[in-house]
Amino acid sequence: MGRLLLVRHGQASYGAADYDVLSELGGEQSRALGRSFAERGVRPGLVLCGSLRRQEQTVAGLLDGLGEEAPVAKDPGWDEFDFHGVVEVHEPRYRDLMADERVFQELFEAATGRWSSGTYDTEYSESFAAFHGRVAGVLDRAVALLAELEQGHQDIVVVSSGGPIAMAVAQLTCGAKADPVTLATVWSSLSKVIVNTGVTKIIAGSSGLWMSTYNEHTHLEGDKRMFTYR
Repeated sequence: MGRLLLVRHGQASYGAADYDVLSELGGEQSRALGRSFAERGVRPGLVLCGSLRRQEQTVAGLLDGLGEEAPVAKDPGWDEFDFHGVVEVHEPRYRDLMADERVFQELFEAATGRWSSGTYDTEYSESFAAFHGRVAGVLDRAVALLAELEQGHQDIVVVSSGGPIAMAVAQLTCGAKADPVTLATVWSSLSKVIVNTGVTKIIAGSSGLWMSTYNEHTHLEGDKRMFTYR
């Protein structure tokens, strides 16, 4: 029996010229998670991440906190969906509205609702259905890698983003035959609450995959600064 530990990246640089870089706090969060893994005896046989810098930098911080090396591999299937593009299709002037986080959050939810409806698929570089398929494929690839791990190193840590992690859990929760509306609703609800460096534990057993915990973040407790969503 192996485990996939799906980790959302640390806090990115919201509002900066380049979002795809960890903030100083994001680095702290990543190292705190690594220390927590070390204390709990988590020894990953493999660390996977997408191709985004904020994901790669989270891996570096996590391994620094862990205090030991682990093999690292990339799979772009774990990249976040193009949320900038999704929001821009809905509201071309959205960058002018990002200074007000409440306004941007409302805009983001409306934009992703439009994207996930399936009504306007041709307007997006990656439709919601294609995103669903991408995450299903990358999850299958990660499970296949679990079978190759050595005894005693049967955890794969996957550093990804909120969208793919929420989608993986929505797929497990809803099942393979879920209708698109239900899947989109569950995905949206899950993606709203996932925190930076939150950990979702998926168990791979003889009967398939099942979710053990979602968005666990005890390593952040005790310091209110560390609890962030962006």
